[in-house]
Amino acid sequence: MATAASATTNLAMCPICLGICDNPKSLPCLHGFCLRCLQDLYRGRLPGDRAACPKCRKEFRIPRDGVGGLQHHFIVQQLVDQERERIRLRGAFCDEHQEEHVKFYCHDCMENICLMCSAVKHIDHNSCDISEAADGFRLAIDEDDRQILSAISSVHEQSGLMKQGVTEFLGKVEDARKKLLATADVVKRSVDSQINDVLTELQSATSECAVQAESLQDTYQLALMSMESFHARVQELLARGRPCDITRAACELRDKTRQLLDIAAVKYRPPHVTFAPADVTQVKRLSLIGKLTVTTEEQPGVRCLLHLYRQSFL
Repeated sequence: MATAASATTNLAMCPICLGICDNPKSLPCLHGFCLRCLQDLYRGRLPGDRAACPKCRKEFRIPRDGVGGLQHHFIVQQLVDQERERIRLRGAFCDEHQEEHVKFYCHDCMENICLMCSAVKHIDHNSCDISEAADGFRLAIDEDDRQILSAISSVHEQSGLMKQGVTEFLGKVEDARKKLLATADVVKRSVDSQINDVLTELQSATSECAVQAESLQDTYQLALMSMESFHARVQELLARGRPCDITRAACELRDKTRQLLDIAAVKYRPPHVTFAPADVTQVKRLSLIGKLTVTTEEQPGVRCLLHLYRQSFL
């Protein structure tokens, strides 16, 4: 069961960057986010444009002054202040014996412990000096961060390939449209309904592709912000963190690394579209126009990725 402290921590976290909210802003649905995260997410949106909350998808309009004009989220700000004060007070002290400094790291329990804990509760556990443990975690965290940097480049590349794929797909749609209309010119007016049916199907495929591409682009954007935030957080931890800070964050960062690397592996695959024109010499046959074939490849990892982000927003 979550403690009051952990509940406060969760409420103080930004669902986009997964860090403690910095200058939290409130959307009309009352969900709070970092101002910088909202600015990155809605970059290119103009005042008055409609946008959706990344957590509940409820739409709102960009304020006249941009997202910076959104109401400051005072409730989240209060929770952020409380969390920062709790972290400051907690510092390098033992969770069990709050007046004792932590001196060891228990690998079995994956937690920092004081001398009293080491002698009693963790006496038979695999423990070591906290500085020694931090040195080991530092190397692992640094390696994870290098992988995240590589993943950032990969996601940028996949985003570019996705846009290229959409362009190629739309070109094939246009080619199919031209073939369809060229074939339709030699048939009787009685086939107009068939032409409209196929055009509608093409439009539906185009719209579905656009929706999918927009959704995937939003996903890439969220992934990039999360990974860049992770990178900044790791660099700050490695540069200024105490050994106890590093050991406290190590396991969480390893789990987050694996999640982000799974996100980076997601690749865009546009639908395939072809149009086979009918044999116009056989106009008495039922299929006077031709047959449109649109095949959409499964997007491996996309559903899992969206599920991951929805979980992080809860």
